[in-house]
Amino acid sequence: MNLIIKNTDKSKFFETENLTREAFWNLYKPGCDEHLALHQLRSGECYVPEMDLVALLDGQIVGHVISTRAKVVDGEAGDSCAAGDAGAVVCDQVLCLGPISAEPSLQGKGIGSQLMRASIARAASLGFKSIILYGNPDYYGRFGFENAVKYKIATRDNQNFDPFMAIELFPGALNGVSGRFYEDSLFFNTEADLVEFEKLFPAKEKGEPRIILPEF
Repeated sequence: MNLIIKNTDKSKFFETENLTREAFWNLYKPGCDEHLALHQLRSGECYVPEMDLVALLDGQIVGHVISTRAKVVDGEAGDSCAAGDAGAVVCDQVLCLGPISAEPSLQGKGIGSQLMRASIARAASLGFKSIILYGNPDYYGRFGFENAVKYKIATRDNQNFDPFMAIELFPGALNGVSGRFYEDSLFFNTEADLVEFEKLFPAKEKGEPRIILPEF
């Protein structure tokens, strides 16, 4: 598929949020909230415009991915990328990837793969050390992601499991880096926020999730 990968123009923010909604609707739970997370992340200090990418096919947006600033912390710290005890931050040159979306009718055509490769290359060119994400190991393993336990990095709750993955953007990038991973608190939203945000979109019926995620 001959795609053009480029930065997301602000005028296309809502279109990409709607695409994200379509891609995630009833996927992991009734409805979804990934589109709200995307909207909120764009307003935070963790936002990196160069890491907000769309995939175009014949001039139409068919895919999107965002990566935002995160940090690895030694011990407890604040949830915001821009806040917390500076002395506790081990590394702030890491990114959290997601959400990533493809037009539902075109899923399985390689859109996500092209967005992933573009994101990894862009992050490396910007000088980041690592990308960390939560996702399917079989899928993200294709791009070099491995269980983050390899790098002695755990979740903010001090857990490790196969879907919590990291990649070094250059050899030895995470040498000397260990601790807990903190994505930005803007990933997390309230039901009231979601209800209000949903008013901007066409009504959709909630149903049973197509994928049941394991509990960790």
